[in-house]
Amino acid sequence: MIPRFHILGSPVDAMNMETCCATVEQALDSKAKGYVCVAGVHQLTEAYEHPEFREVLEKAFLITPDGMPLSWIGWMKGFPDMDRVYGPDLMLEVMRRGVARGRTHFLYGGMPGVAVELKQALEQKIPGVKIVGAECPPFRPLTSEEETALIEQVSTLKPDIIWMGISTPKQDRFMHVYLDRLDTTLMFGVGAAFDFHTGRVKQSPRWMQRLGLEWFYRVCQEPRRLAGRYFRNNPLFIWRLIKEALA
Repeated sequence: MIPRFHILGSPVDAMNMETCCATVEQALDSKAKGYVCVAGVHQLTEAYEHPEFREVLEKAFLITPDGMPLSWIGWMKGFPDMDRVYGPDLMLEVMRRGVARGRTHFLYGGMPGVAVELKQALEQKIPGVKIVGAECPPFRPLTSEEETALIEQVSTLKPDIIWMGISTPKQDRFMHVYLDRLDTTLMFGVGAAFDFHTGRVKQSPRWMQRLGLEWFYRVCQEPRRLAGRYFRNNPLFIWRLIKEALA
């Protein structure tokens, strides 16, 4: 059982890639439904400010430490084996491990055409992977007709895993609402992994990731879209941690 602790009132699981993947395999073998959130500073800031989103995280099957700061806090809280479980890496590792077991996957997210590109890219990276569907949803809530079509499509395909790439917190809320309506076992919200694995967005060097500087690299790539988020959330997160420590 992976231990769960809280940062600023929001849950995070004290895991590493190996313990996460082992737990995922157990859930798939037993057909235990659930959704997996990959959490960083942005998600925890959203959860701090919006209690209903905190509830979405609380009900997740797993909340992985997607950002290095969460792992650092975990170490300070007494979880020395905790390490970053980065969404794009988790996606590849779960798919690789699932080849021998015949696991099936459904891709749902990205800009128009990205899901199909991702399917092709993953099939090249992971020989034998079974991706049974790839869809790009609209950038708005689904209509009743679109919802019915998705439910019917998933019911026909019955994928073991649905991979979501529609950004957070939208993808986390989507999984929370739709998990029980879709004929699948696990749903993963991996956001930018869709763009990274198709090569549409370049990933930061590993050394920057390990130093917790991926946010800076991404801001330099997409300043208009990401600067406001990171330059607001990161200082707020640090300030709130300091206030909590002093209290």
